Amino acid sequence: MKVILYTSPTCFYCHKLKDFLKSQNIEFEEMDVSQNQEAAEDLIKKSGQKGLPVVDINGEIIVGFDLPTLKEKLGI
Repeated sequence: MKVILYTSPTCFYCHKLKDFLKSQNIEFEEMDVSQNQEAAEDLIKKSGQKGLPVVDINGEIIVGFDLPTLKEKLGI
């Protein structure tokens, strides 16, 4: 399973989502869109917006801290 998390340091829900993934021992790649312009452009292409957090789970995009959907897609 490939999990990519698009974040920024000032995003409260980004921190909550990272903590959740870590608590479930889910490995993820973090893309800080505030420091990485290419990641920011990728985020917009995938989600159609600039809001954070955005999670890409095997190509499926979840916008925001949507815990029920995250659990379903992660098989938790």
